[in-house]
Amino acid sequence: MQLQVGQIVPCTEAEGPGKRFAIWVQGCPLRCAGCCNPEYLPFAGGTAWAVADLLALIQATQQREGIEGVTLLGGEPTVHAATGPLASGVQRLGLSVMVFSGYTLAQLQERAQTEPALAELLAQTDILVDGPYLRDQPDTRRRWIGSTNQTIHFLTPRYRADDPCWQQPNTLEIRLDRDGVTINGFPAAQAAGLWKGLTRKRGRSP
Repeated sequence: MQLQVGQIVPCTEAEGPGKRFAIWVQGCPLRCAGCCNPEYLPFAGGTAWAVADLLALIQATQQREGIEGVTLLGGEPTVHAATGPLASGVQRLGLSVMVFSGYTLAQLQERAQTEPALAELLAQTDILVDGPYLRDQPDTRRRWIGSTNQTIHFLTPRYRADDPCWQQPNTLEIRLDRDGVTINGFPAAQAAGLWKGLTRKRGRSP
């Protein structure tokens, strides 16, 4: 089974609790106004990864970097059948799973009744951040959350809502590689010009 991947950041602290392996899937049927990753909306594009190869890379990163989990973003992770088996494999490695979805939990649970891969993904997810991004309702209080309408669901006891990490300032990570400059996370207001000027970007909407 393969997953169409837009981008990968093997070790980041800007996409959920602790050090995380972040995967942006390629393809989303939603069109949230202000989406900062429009390049991940088309289902065509990205790179096809075998789930087994992704898990091998995640395990190697776990051993090298001490990551504690995997975060799935997009794109829209819940419309890709391979994310279910991927999440199961991540859990077998002893790592946590965090998912960002533009659908609400209620919508996902209804879909899961007829979509086995989605049911598997939900069963293996520790943290779900749900709901469409609304650019006119920016969230400035909760870390890692784009807009105030979105809800953090703790689907397992692995993480807690009262953990102070959710109240810490957002972070912005900037990397220079052979393809140019990339960023992920949430920039401060004064970095808006930098965000727009960079050649490529990863993350959620600023």
